[in-house]
Amino acid sequence: MSEADPVFLAPRFCELADTADSRDELQAIRRTLHQHPELAFQEVRTAELVASRLEQWGYEVTRGVGGTGVVGTLRNGVGSGSVGVRADMDALPMQETTGLPYASVCANTMHACGHDGHTAILLGAARQLARTRNFSGTVHLIFQPAEEIGIGLSGAQRMLADGLFERFPCDAIFGLHNHPGVAAGTFMFRTGPMMAACDTVTIRIHGKGGHAARPHHAIDPILVAGSLVMALQTIVARNIDPNETAVVTIGSLHAGHAPNVIPESATLEMSVRSFSPEVRATLETRIRNLVRAHVEGYGAEVDIDYRPGYPVVVNSERETAFARQVAEELVGPDKVVPQIPLISGSEDFSYFLQQRPGCYVRLGNGAGRPLLHNPGYDFNDDNLTVGAAFWTRLVERYLAA
Repeated sequence: MSEADPVFLAPRFCELADTADSRDELQAIRRTLHQHPELAFQEVRTAELVASRLEQWGYEVTRGVGGTGVVGTLRNGVGSGSVGVRADMDALPMQETTGLPYASVCANTMHACGHDGHTAILLGAARQLARTRNFSGTVHLIFQPAEEIGIGLSGAQRMLADGLFERFPCDAIFGLHNHPGVAAGTFMFRTGPMMAACDTVTIRIHGKGGHAARPHHAIDPILVAGSLVMALQTIVARNIDPNETAVVTIGSLHAGHAPNVIPESATLEMSVRSFSPEVRATLETRIRNLVRAHVEGYGAEVDIDYRPGYPVVVNSERETAFARQVAEELVGPDKVVPQIPLISGSEDFSYFLQQRPGCYVRLGNGAGRPLLHNPGYDFNDDNLTVGAAFWTRLVERYLAA
């Protein structure tokens, strides 16, 4: 090569050191969000904090998407590609017991799932992308409400119904959730089904009330319910292929108020989880048939309220391989788990993945730390700049100039 020959340098993408100077700012944001949590579709204060920061950094901001959702759009260069990155914003209806100086000041409301951290991470990426603009194309940063709602229209569904991908076209979409029990800064992936579909079933058994001393004159719904609890456990054991995964959990059983009274009714509530449409359909059919036959066999009657919840989170192969490569470049292969086991929790990010290819990533929140949805949980601030660097590098690589 002569001195006159051009020197071609490989493009430089975001490194961990590039976001290190934002740690104090991101920690302050995260702890402010933690101290002032908001429940599903009530994320007014959170949404305004997000929107104002995005506007400050030069994003085109759209408020009120799907209720309280916010989308920040940044365009750069001449590239025609587009990518979406999502963070959830809502908290849970539970009382915090951490005793931290920035603990929730809102009664029976806390960030027990780390959505405060997810939001702060994506804001960190927003800041870095805006100041470097090392990409060519369009990035949409999606701050979603109401992931925790579980039943009914979730935040993802509301945003989609509000024309999310028509108004903010994305060639692919990516999301992230923290994962307690694994070292902080560890990125975890899974191609294909990753997180479970979750359906909720309420079973109301109608018997015939009576005196506890004269059970032969009554139809005891507690007896029926007790027998039914055991019978329902046979569905996974005897109706689902052992190579598949399914969970049937009775989490609530209520009946009666006095020891000498046989009540009129009993109510069971169940959580049903699966990882394929076929297994999901089989579970519903068998639960309905078994419950009805079992209850009627005792001479009682039953109402079954079967409510579909979030579908299976299914990561597309290409986008998962891409995100995994970005993580390996950023933190090294030793801090990347390429194919984690199935996770029986559920996530409404699944609705986005039904419409666009993408990947949902797990990020270790630290070994020995409280689990999600625990009153002693807290997001690990060591992940803030790591997550911000990951999203920044992913966008830069996806929209490489």
